[in-house]
Amino acid sequence: MSNVSIFVPHEGCPHMCSFCNQHIISGQTAKVTKEEVSAALGRALETGGDNKNQIAFFGGSFTAIPKEYMTELLEATVPFKDKFNGIRISTRPDCIDEEILDFLKGYDVRAIELGAQSMDDEVLSLNRRGHTAEDVINASELIKAKGFELGLQMMTGLYGDTDEKAILTAERLASLKPATVRIYPTVVLKGTELDRLYKSDEFKPQSVDEAVNLCVKLIPIFERAGIKIIRLGLHASEGVEGEMSAGAYHPAFKELCLGRIYLKNALAVLEGKEKGTVTLAVGERYISQMAGQKKINIAHLKEMGYDVKIKADSSLKEYEVKVINE
Repeated sequence: MSNVSIFVPHEGCPHMCSFCNQHIISGQTAKVTKEEVSAALGRALETGGDNKNQIAFFGGSFTAIPKEYMTELLEATVPFKDKFNGIRISTRPDCIDEEILDFLKGYDVRAIELGAQSMDDEVLSLNRRGHTAEDVINASELIKAKGFELGLQMMTGLYGDTDEKAILTAERLASLKPATVRIYPTVVLKGTELDRLYKSDEFKPQSVDEAVNLCVKLIPIFERAGIKIIRLGLHASEGVEGEMSAGAYHPAFKELCLGRIYLKNALAVLEGKEKGTVTLAVGERYISQMAGQKKINIAHLKEMGYDVKIKADSSLKEYEVKVINE
């Protein structure tokens, strides 16, 4: 059994952000009912598992929906309280205060993820976010002070964004010491403001390759700070694939990023080495990442003159690459 994600698309959102179409992302358009929440949790329990997993309300801005509706959804989880490891919600930085946090505590909400998206106020304004970077800081500090696990979400490639701004965003988010982060390269969905800007040539979306190159720089910022990256790229779905106009979407985006890191590290240890057959060693769990998605790293190194073989070495940590002299 995995976390049970219940999507509440656009419920509670006070703004229509430039990039957003939750109906496409979640594959859901109808308002979620308490009966549907109960049914989803019951089905999850039928698959077995233990109580280490969480109930997750995602998609909208959960703390901005009407109090009566929020209570209705949370009440539906009460009979399942002992079967799950609490509740996780996502919301906006400007929809957090002490009153709402105290209310959530009463329903065993344990983790709150904030859609920060950027820590650059100009980028936030251009993309109609309706909040500031200061709102992110204030909400994050309050969430942690109240004893919740903090998660932060950022996007790359937004309208008006740059790689330099994204790196600064990552550094500022890391300084807030969240437990988790999610990194979402921007995907232009049909019917959004970004789609209009893209089609009028006012906005040039990131390519997958550009997003991968940037995320290779962002990943170490969070990992050095001991922050767990729980998602890289939008979740693969037919809805996104069928309704996107452009942008940095790939169903295996995380694998592309990790493979690019291994390629970068391999090139570093191969610098100055004689071309020809070479054996590279990596940790046992990371052979596929060294090979790259669809063995793209092996092909790239071959073009450079290296006929690469990969072996496992249990002494090597993640991202470490070593040349073996045979």
